[in-house]
Amino acid sequence: MTILIDADGCPVVDLTLQIAKRFVVPVIILCDTAHQIEREGAQTLVFDKGADSVDFALVNRVKPGDVVVTQDYGLASMCLAKCARVLNQNGLEYTADNIDALMLRRYENKKLLRAGKHPKRSPKRTKEQDEAFVATLTDILASI
Repeated sequence: MTILIDADGCPVVDLTLQIAKRFVVPVIILCDTAHQIEREGAQTLVFDKGADSVDFALVNRVKPGDVVVTQDYGLASMCLAKCARVLNQNGLEYTADNIDALMLRRYENKKLLRAGKHPKRSPKRTKEQDEAFVATLTDILASI
């Protein structure tokens, strides 16, 4: 098993590395040239900037039983299809039971954006979000 991090804009890279170290699980950080993220204890793979270049590189590397950290619903869906465990930066585990509703919400939000309606900015990251992420990732790794 490997943990793969879609690291472009990911606020939990360091938390993931701390937890992975406890469970002795290798980590691969995938990012583009605009977000080069190097961390001790992880392999970093850097890809050209471009629409979904990191996403496709990650999907091509993920194997059944791997754990993926991403906030991208489309990428999550593709990783679920490859039998990976997938969670977001707030501790939500994507599953077959919730991915369709999340993809529909993404579609509706894109329709609003095309119509010129911009959503409110996301609030600042909270300690509770970090705690939820740590709990979910720890539970996943402990169960494997």
